[in-house]
Formats: sequence, structure tokens, C-alpha cells
Amino acid sequence: MTDDDLLPEEVRREMAVGLGRTARTRRELWRRKALWIGVWLVFLSSPVHDLVSGRHTSAGTAAGSLGLAVFVSVYLALLFRDMGDAPYPRRLVVALIGSMAALAVTLSLTLGAPWLGLFCYVSVACGMVLPPRAAFWAIPATAATMMLVGVHTGVEQAADLLVLVLLIGFAMTGVSQLVRTTIALREARATVAQLAANEERLRLARDLHDLLGHSLSLITLKSELAGRMLPEHPEKAARQVADIEQVSRQAMVDVREAVTGYRRPRLAAELAGVQVALAAAGVTAHVPAEPDLDGVPEESESALAWALREAVTNVVRHSGAGRCTVDVVRRQTLDGPVVELSVEDNGSGGPGTGPGNGLTGLTERLEKAGGTLEAGRTRHGFRLVARVPADTGADIGSPA
Repeated sequence: MTDDDLLPEEVRREMAVGLGRTARTRRELWRRKALWIGVWLVFLSSPVHDLVSGRHTSAGTAAGSLGLAVFVSVYLALLFRDMGDAPYPRRLVVALIGSMAALAVTLSLTLGAPWLGLFCYVSVACGMVLPPRAAFWAIPATAATMMLVGVHTGVEQAADLLVLVLLIGFAMTGVSQLVRTTIALREARATVAQLAANEERLRLARDLHDLLGHSLSLITLKSELAGRMLPEHPEKAARQVADIEQVSRQAMVDVREAVTGYRRPRLAAELAGVQVALAAAGVTAHVPAEPDLDGVPEESESALAWALREAVTNVVRHSGAGRCTVDVVRRQTLDGPVVELSVEDNGSGGPGTGPGNGLTGLTERLEKAGGTLEAGRTRHGFRLVARVPADTGADIGSPA
């Protein structure tokens, strides 16, 4: 049994979500920085113990304390600033790392082998703030410098730290690259989302122009004709007004159909949203990639999307599940080819035994699209299966 097994389920889920979540406040951001940077301060135990041991003169102890304070201040300032939005210029970064290395050499040579642990901080700083190519040279150089200093202070202590200095430096290089890649990925996703929103606005503008441009032009023209005919030819003006009414009604129908199309949920989009929703709720999700829906009527796809949304909402809100599996397959039945959506979880379910309003409304929606809904308890949890007709012209076989 691990320590995590002793934590309550709710706490473990919150921790799992928090690891991959962007900091929402500046306080939370600084707390995470302090955790990442402060964990390495454990290597200060040896120099601090050496200072309080009493084996140095008062002047030596005071000088060592001052040097250690300056060293830690430079280390914290360098890493805190580098992990922020405005890192130091490259020349200043090199100068600060050089000053840390100089302090580590000076303090180790003057105060002894217990201070060789400061080279671990130099290695961490090289891995975190330098470019990878520069870090690959700086980290071995740091280890070599420590070994040279160790010849005069304590070869055994330096040899014991050699592997640690190398590993910790290169590990921080990987962490630094991972952080930079994550930041770039978030920025790219935000850009893609913005471009997609802009494209959708342009598409909506084009569709509305195509739908209403002709109708509004015709209404304007007929209104002008009716205005000119009204004094001398009221009958002809009345016909023009009737035409205006007919065109207006058709334009309203076209707009309603267009808006309905925009509001119609898509199964691929719902699957992507399901992955995010389940992960945010601490539920382990098994969701398929974008399904093959070629030839599936829009009404059938929309009904499946609504079924998926309702099912996952129930899993997140009521089931208390830790795992959820979603599957979308094509099947050949006696009534023809169908697309089948199944959502299964291992939860205990919410209160109540009868179907809720959501499932009742979902059943009616699927029946309207010619589909069916099955939902009920299983030995391991709850399972919902929705089926809708697929394109009859598709060559569909039952999956193995």
C-alpha cells in the first residue's frame, strides 16, 4: 500500500486534476514555483550544519553565513524570475550562474568538503535556465569543477556527489524543456481556438449574407414598386405586398433552419468535450478517436451527440464512478445498419431507481430520429446504449 492509497478519494482526484491545471491566481502560481524551487534546498543541510558545528572561527562563520545567504539569494532570484513571464537577459543569466559557481568554489575551498553540495544548485540552475545546447556543456563543466575542488577538500565527498550533480542537472534540462513545450502548446491551442472562432464567424456571416442578401434585395425592390403603384394601381400594389410577405416568411424559415444547423451538436465535438469533462471530474476516460460517420444522417448524429452529453453528465454528477468507457461502432441489425453508442461506468449510481427526466427526454429524441435507447444497471456499474439508423447504402458488418 502506498501513501496515496491512504488519501481520501476526493483528495486524490483534486491532486490529479491540479497537476495538469493552469494556475488560476498569482498566489497559486507563486506557491507552485516555491514548491518546485524550494525542494532542492534540502542540500543546504550540510553547509548549515557545518556553520553551527562550531569548528570555524567567528569570522569564518560570519563570512560563510554571508556567502551562503548571497548564494541562495542569487539561486532563488534566478529561478523564480526565469520561471516567470519576464526572464533575465541571457548575459545576466550567465553572469549570475558564474557568480554562483564562484561562490561555490570559494566557500568549498575555504570552509571544507561539506560545502560541495552547493554545486548541485549550480547544476540545477544550468539545467533550468540555460538553453539545452549550453546546458549540455555547463553541467559536465560544473561536475568537473567540483571534482577539482574536491581534490583539495575531500575527494570521497566529491565522488559521492558526482553522479548526483550530473543527473540532477540533466533532469532539470528535461523538466525545463517540458515546461517550455507545455507553454508553447497552450499558446498554440489558444491560437487555434481563436482562429476556429474567427472562421466560424466568417462562415456565419457568409451564410447569413447568402440567405438574406437576395431576400432583402427583393423585399426592397418590391416595396419600391408597391409604393409607386399604390396611388394609381392599388390591385397591383396589393400583389406586390403579398409577394413581400411570402418572401419575408421564406427568409424567416431559412434563418431558422440555418440557426438550427449551427445549434445541432456534432458527435466528434462532444467526444472531445467528454474527454475534458471526465478528466476534470477525476474519472479515468476511455474515449475513441473521431468516429467514422460517413453517410450517417445529420439527425441521427445529432441524436447520438445528445445521448453522449446526457450520459456523461449523469456520470459526472451522479454516478461517483472512477472509470468510464465510451464506444461508437457500426452494426448490421435485422432492421438495417445502425450506429451504436455505448457509455459504461463503474459507479454506484445516484439516488432514485426510475428513469429521470433526462433519460425520458433522450428516449423521445432518439425515437424521433428512428433510434432506440437502453439504459440500466450492470454487475459493475451502469450502461447506456443508444442506436440510430445509419446510411442504408453503406457496407457495414458487425464488429468482431
